[in-house]
Order: sequence, then structure tokens, then C-alpha cells
Amino acid sequence: MAEDEEFTDIRGKKLQLSCQNYSPFCREFTVSSAKLSLVKVMVFTCIVWLLAYAAFYLTQNTAVLSCAIFVTLTGMLLHVHFVKVDHETVLIVGSLGVQLSSTYASGRESTSFIEMSRIKDIVINEAIYMQTIIYYLCILLKDPAESDGVSSVVPLFKSSKPRLNCLVRVYRSCQEILGPTPMTDELQQTPTTKE
Repeated sequence: MAEDEEFTDIRGKKLQLSCQNYSPFCREFTVSSAKLSLVKVMVFTCIVWLLAYAAFYLTQNTAVLSCAIFVTLTGMLLHVHFVKVDHETVLIVGSLGVQLSSTYASGRESTSFIEMSRIKDIVINEAIYMQTIIYYLCILLKDPAESDGVSSVVPLFKSSKPRLNCLVRVYRSCQEILGPTPMTDELQQTPTTKE
């Protein structure tokens, strides 16, 4: 992977992609977005408190100021704990499965694991987002009822939303681990008959 290549999200903000090769069948991809901006937090806080002081001046009710402080602090805590994601990690292990992790600005980490037996493929898909066509990487899960069916789709890097060039890097590396397509496996396992 070229070290000097820059990646951005769908809004044009810079992202950082790092890839760790633990073995030929185990790789970890981490997409990191920009840290929480202190300037934005201060601007938001100032706007809310100025509006609260204006309401207090008109109503002379001190509960307005208390409510503004409570709402601001609660909103910031909820944002850093549940919304602002700093890092998203995909760990793919060829024989076991895929582990998805998200690290929030507060330090909280959310992790899920998908067994390899449930994975049909990893693909780049497209969707309409805010009147724009975007691309996203996703895992197709096998449908237990149909051998060729897909039961559901699990999108990767949901918060960072990297652009196509970043997704292609991760996709190609994942396909190297996943190996040949199921169709190729079936052809290789089909016994040949001698005449």
C-alpha cells in the first residue's frame, strides 16, 4: 500500500487507513477519522448559552440557564459516547471469520464477530445518500434456506464512510484472504470420471 496516498470520506474530510498483516490469512484494517474538534464544541456551547441568556433576559427565569447547561453537557456526553467514532477496525481471519470494532471518542469500544461459515462474500455496493451515489464495503451473509441466496448485508466502516479508492484497497486485500469464489471451489471439488 502506498504510504503517500491520501484518503477522504464522502464529505471530503481526511481519513487514515492502516493495514496490519499478521499472516497471509489474517489482516486488520483500521480507518481513523479526525478527532473531535474543540473549536466546534466551544462554538456550539457558546451558541446554546447565548440563546439561553437571551431567553433568561426576556423571561427572568433562572431555570432556563440551568436547563441550557444541563442540555449542553448531556448532549456532549451522549455525542462522544454514542455518536463520534474515532476508529473503525475490520479484522479478517481466513479460517475463523471477521471481527468488526468501533472505538468512540469517549474510549468506549463496540465489537461484533461474524463466523466465516456465514459469510458469502465481501463486496463493494452502491447506495443513494443525501441525493448522491456513494459506495460502501459490505459483507453478504448466506441465506440458510437457499444455497445461492443472501439473507442480509452488513456494511463496513459505517461511521467513517470512506471513498471508493480506500474501499478498493480493503476489498482487494480481503479477496486475497477469502480466496477463490464459491463457483471455483465447486469446480475444483467436482470429481472427474474416467471413460
